[in-house]
Amino acid sequence: MAVAARKTAPAKSDAPPKTPKPAAFTKEQELAAYRMMLLIRRFEEKAGQLYGMGFIGGFCHLYIGQEAVVTGMQMAAKDGDQNITGYRDHGHMLACGMSARGVMAELTGRRGGLSKGKGGSMHMFSKEKHFYGGHGIVGAQVSLGTGLAFANRYRGNDNVSFAYFGDGASNQGQVYESFNMASLWKLPVVYIIENNRYAMGTAVSRASAETDFSQRGDSFRLPGIQVDGMDVRAVKAAADLATDWCRSGKGPIILEMQTYRYRGHSMSDPAKYRSKDEVQKMRSERDPIEQVRQRLLDNRWAGEDELKAIDRDVRDIVADAADFSQADPEPDVSELWTDITH
Repeated sequence: MAVAARKTAPAKSDAPPKTPKPAAFTKEQELAAYRMMLLIRRFEEKAGQLYGMGFIGGFCHLYIGQEAVVTGMQMAAKDGDQNITGYRDHGHMLACGMSARGVMAELTGRRGGLSKGKGGSMHMFSKEKHFYGGHGIVGAQVSLGTGLAFANRYRGNDNVSFAYFGDGASNQGQVYESFNMASLWKLPVVYIIENNRYAMGTAVSRASAETDFSQRGDSFRLPGIQVDGMDVRAVKAAADLATDWCRSGKGPIILEMQTYRYRGHSMSDPAKYRSKDEVQKMRSERDPIEQVRQRLLDNRWAGEDELKAIDRDVRDIVADAADFSQADPEPDVSELWTDITH
């Protein structure tokens, strides 16, 4: 006689999390977020200029419009937490504390670059800052980020791995293999899906049967929540929830960051698959930096002069990085044989 399977309610502590309210930022947090997002924006604008002038070769994917995601996530990180992402990675490097000079010099292939000029835009690393790439293969970082979380579990520390990937990469098979293992072994990894709506140029509604990416882990009992990725306060609140979830031993979690990139997929993409009005509407109504700027002004935590001074300081940092990236020598040909395995 067949016996009906008995369903047991999940433990109260393991109940699926809900999207939290945006964090209430202090003046210091608003200013820190403003400065970091502005640094990423100005850096990427300069990188686009240098690419157009021929100083940067190969591929170059800009993060303009998505600055709130990595900024808010890093505000919840502690020393030792690891970061790994795809090829739209310059903003992640800066948010992790990697120098603007080192990032820009890597883009131009110089000795002072963070990968000695041999990695370029898509393949930079910093063991010191616990940043493990920049990966050119779509979705490759998801399995590697899961491996970083396994290392944390094996070593018995309370570090968390932040694995960033996009809506396009979310359809890759290795993503779901990683989800399965991470959930099975309760690995401390936050899967951050940066849903900028168009992957490489195809709208999510045309490429994904399930467009709610926070549900992509359901069959693996991997919880997820949707987050306003254009509001750094919402990202910070979700990041706090996710890191607490992982550090308490509950396993992995998905954060779907609903964000938007203003430029094309890469510098070679004219982005004709969307209207100029759509982009302008996002810029005028949802820009992540302008939101913080307006709150600072409304709360009288900063005046126009102070904000202009921050912008000047950021522009000076970026200009210095650009000058260094053009003046620094290229790697010697002997470097072809270093940093490789035989």
